[in-house]
Amino acid sequence: MKLQGKVCIVTGAARGIGRGIGLRLVADGASVVFADLNRDQAEESAAEARSHGGAAISAPVDVVDRKQVQALVARTVSEFGKLDVIFNNAGINKPQRFLETTEDNWDRIMRVNGLGVLIGTQEAAKQMIAQGTGGKIINTASIVGRQGYANIVPYCASKSAVIMITQGAAHALAEHGITVNGFSPGVVDTPLWEQLDEDLMEIGDSSEPGEAMRDFSASILLGRVSTPDDITGLASFLASSDSDFITGQVINVEGGMQMV
Repeated sequence: MKLQGKVCIVTGAARGIGRGIGLRLVADGASVVFADLNRDQAEESAAEARSHGGAAISAPVDVVDRKQVQALVARTVSEFGKLDVIFNNAGINKPQRFLETTEDNWDRIMRVNGLGVLIGTQEAAKQMIAQGTGGKIINTASIVGRQGYANIVPYCASKSAVIMITQGAAHALAEHGITVNGFSPGVVDTPLWEQLDEDLMEIGDSSEPGEAMRDFSASILLGRVSTPDDITGLASFLASSDSDFITGQVINVEGGMQMV
C-alpha cells in the first residue's frame, strides 16, 4: 500500500491504459478520480475499484476545456481533501496518409493530446502550489514522440509536444516541490489499438484485422505486445515517494522497441 493517503486524478480513465492505471493506484492504496469524456465508462471503472474496497469516484471532463479541468480539480479536493498526483493520460489518434493529413485532424489531435496535457499540468500545479506540499504530475507520451511515422504525423507531433511540456514544466515547478515525469508506451493491446487497426485498413495501409499490430510489434525485443498491466507498475512507482528524486524524465515502457 505504498500510495496510502495519496489522492490521484487519472484522465482518460474509462478504458485502456488510463483504466489500468487507476485500478492499480487504488490497489496500492490511493484515492482515485477516474476522469473521462465518457461518463458512463468512467463510472464503470470507478465502480470496479470500489468493488475491491478502494476509494474511487468518477468525473466527466473534456481536457481541452479549462473550466471543466478546474472543476475536476475542485471536485477532487472537495471529495478527498487534496490533490497529490495527476496522470494526464487522455489522448486520441486518427491515421491519415501524410499528403492527405488535414488541418482539422491536426488541430483535433494536437488540442486533446498537447493542449489537454498543458491545461491539466497547469491546473493541477496551481492546486499543488496552493497546498504547499509538492506533488507529482505524470504525462502519457509515446515512442512515436521521438520517431515519426508517415500515417500518424499529427499524433507523433502531439506526443513530442507532451515530452516538451513535461520537460518545461519540470523546470518551472521544481521550486514548488512538484515533479513532472512521463512514460512512453509502444504497442499496447487496448481499444485505441483496435480503432487504429480499423482506421489503417480504411486508408489502405493494412489489409486485414490485426496486421497493423503485428507489423508495429515485430521489433519488440521481449517478443509480445504489451498490455496495460505492463505499464501500471511504472505508473505506481512514478506516483509514489520512491520516485521523489526523478523529474523531467519520460521513460519508455515498450519491451525494447526503441533505445533512446
